[in-house]
Amino acid sequence: MNGQNILVNETLVQMKYARIIGLLAERLQISQAKALELFYNSETYTNLNNRANHLHNMSDAFLTDEVMLEIENKRNNDTI
Repeated sequence: MNGQNILVNETLVQMKYARIIGLLAERLQISQAKALELFYNSETYTNLNNRANHLHNMSDAFLTDEVMLEIENKRNNDTI
């Protein structure tokens, strides 16, 4: 099947992205559009796209925490 893992349903992965974006917006008290931008520009999103590392199996909360840690680390590095 085009070299992809047939057990990974792309629709389910897209739904996971939407839930993560919703959680980011809620936790950071920002718009969905800003949360979308933060998510799609994160290393977590990049790593999620590599299905070989199986990050898509992690919970939405875990992945949201990972994005938030990235944001926090970036802010801390920008202030140094």
